[in-house]
Amino acid sequence: MGKIILTGDRPTGRLHIGHYVGSLRRRVELQNSGLFDRIFVMIADAQALTDNADNPEKVRQNIIEVALDYMSAGLDPAKTTIFIQSQISELTELTFFYNNLVTVQRLQRNPTVKAEIQMRGFSDSDDNRAGTPVGFFCYPISQAADITAFKATTVPVGEDQEPMIEQTREIVRKFNSVYGPTLVEPEILLPDNAACLRLPGTDGKAKMSKSLGNCIYLSDSAEEVWAKVKSMYTDPGHLQVSDPGKVEGNTVFTYLDAFCKPEHFDKFADSFVGRKSSFEFHSLDEVKDQYRAGGLGDMMIKTFLNAVLNDTLEPIRTRRHELEKDIPYVYEVLRKGSEVAREVAAQTLADVKRSMKINYFDKGVLDELIKEQTEKYSK
Repeated sequence: MGKIILTGDRPTGRLHIGHYVGSLRRRVELQNSGLFDRIFVMIADAQALTDNADNPEKVRQNIIEVALDYMSAGLDPAKTTIFIQSQISELTELTFFYNNLVTVQRLQRNPTVKAEIQMRGFSDSDDNRAGTPVGFFCYPISQAADITAFKATTVPVGEDQEPMIEQTREIVRKFNSVYGPTLVEPEILLPDNAACLRLPGTDGKAKMSKSLGNCIYLSDSAEEVWAKVKSMYTDPGHLQVSDPGKVEGNTVFTYLDAFCKPEHFDKFADSFVGRKSSFEFHSLDEVKDQYRAGGLGDMMIKTFLNAVLNDTLEPIRTRRHELEKDIPYVYEVLRKGSEVAREVAAQTLADVKRSMKINYFDKGVLDELIKEQTEKYSK
């Protein structure tokens, strides 16, 4: 069996640069590396409905947004199978079977689940409107179904998803120990740049989140990016240009760590030249040293970051504008991808049912059952 990738995103809004550095940029690199036999990227609309069941139109409308972001960022339908989760009914069956392999107590200990429940304001109340939806509580099991359905060997995600992948591995080990070797145990692939593990929001919050309104979206215009960069959190103690500044915990520098490349210093040298400045920089380390020593203003650093971000985003925006002119093509990509994904998931489901001995009507199985039961009841 070859090397296979499965990953994806919930369609609850446009994708932001946190998604890009956390997983999407890496997916494109892996797609073009030639190291993987198959790559599946899922638009997880069924998972999005676990906490948006009362607003399905929101999920429906954002499927196209995510698809546009995927392809504009460089995912190629000729190399990567892009599909819609809800169109693969086999995933629901697998989830149902896996439910019996996980305890409520184990789900309650999952740190990602606990954090997501807290972030969404769900409570322990018996009130159906305030409590945690069962589907949301159990989504680690659904995610395990997604991963194992395609026998993925590798799952590229951000660090916040590590507990989820470990839960999948536990389910695989449990299933294989009870029913025999059937499922593949996946490996997690984290971003290789520490700053990309979890990009903070523009307000300095621990996580960039659509619900917190602290995102820079892949589809934001250059003007929107600049407005958000100007308002970014920096070092509150860096009041004057001459003051020494803190780099650690400074959101602007975290973004530079994630996006800045060596070539940007020659390309955007003018960003550093103020009316009273004559110094030049050749690396991000030099910039950090100068900021720590004092003499480098926040607005100058933000101007440079803005140039770096737009250098990254402009090709993505351009491709997105072209794709927006042919929406039928985008939906055809999703339709064909979903057909391919369903064929693969159906084979895995057949393997699972065979291992669980619930494939009653498979060729040869029914004849054997009839023979066995006939002999039993004829005695």
